Amino acid sequence: MRFEVQAEKDGKFWLIEVPALDVMTQGRTRKDACQMLSDAIELLIDHTDFEVRVHVAKKGQKLSLSANDPDRLIALMLRRQREKYGLTLEQMAQRLGSTSPNTFARYERGKARPTLAKLLELMKAIDPELVPLLSLAA
Repeated sequence: MRFEVQAEKDGKFWLIEVPALDVMTQGRTRKDACQMLSDAIELLIDHTDFEVRVHVAKKGQKLSLSANDPDRLIALMLRRQREKYGLTLEQMAQRLGSTSPNTFARYERGKARPTLAKLLELMKAIDPELVPLLSLAA
């Protein structure tokens, strides 16, 4: 599984972002910005042996991101998107038709692995407009 990475040059710096993970950083070169992005995500995950890799398409324009443990990236995406929208775990449970905040928390903490259909449901519960974020890079 790969996530789309957006990069653009802004003056002397390259800005680089993974919208699905709500992570952005910068560097003086695109290569430096990619390394900083990998480092930032690895710090957010904070798990031994977790590694992120930024991929550059053959034409050098499109970037994507993958990890040796995609389940941890999915858990991070769910948490970061919930936090971005200012939602509590209790609110997420209500949106999912449950009374227990553990319903969503299990996915967010990586204790349960959602199917693609369930992941779409979880993302729609955060915000129906987030579903295009799941148009992950191939």
